[in-house]
Amino acid sequence: MQKYILAIDHGTTSTRAVLFDKAANVVEIAQKETTISYPHPGWVEQDANEIWLACLAVMSEVILKSKISPEQVAAIGISNQRETSVLWDASTGLPVSPAIVWQSKQTKSICDSWKEKGYEDVVKVKTGLRIDPYFSASKIRFIFDQNPDVYEKAKKGCGGLSRGSDMLIKYRKLWPRACISFVENE
Repeated sequence: MQKYILAIDHGTTSTRAVLFDKAANVVEIAQKETTISYPHPGWVEQDANEIWLACLAVMSEVILKSKISPEQVAAIGISNQRETSVLWDASTGLPVSPAIVWQSKQTKSICDSWKEKGYEDVVKVKTGLRIDPYFSASKIRFIFDQNPDVYEKAKKGCGGLSRGSDMLIKYRKLWPRACISFVENE
């Protein structure tokens, strides 16, 4: 049985799936736009369930159009928006809030507060990053501030939360085989 590799690229405005054969030839492509919302000036959010459904739609489309069976997919690669942040409840698989998109500035006041408290040098030394709304830490703090029950769950350390759209795909066991994650874009 011939095997294929499925690549999923979830970007800011769309999700795309590309199916490759073993010679790296493109077999099929599908793309679906995703909605971006701007609930307040400077805020940029997405519906995390829409991201999930877009992934399902494009993966299904490439498999159906190419007339292969899902068992012929040997591996899946996922590229996502990196600093777009969403937390999933690991017991339900549902998002606890909208995804805060990488270009959102809704956490600027959190970042300013951390800078005023003198955390910038410590963060820089420990992470190599500066305090900025672009990065995930302030987005996660924002989600916790808006959802105290989510924060309490995280404090218990019970493994009840997961971050990122790639984790949702793994969580929902779309492809119930070994999943390997690695650090990228360093």
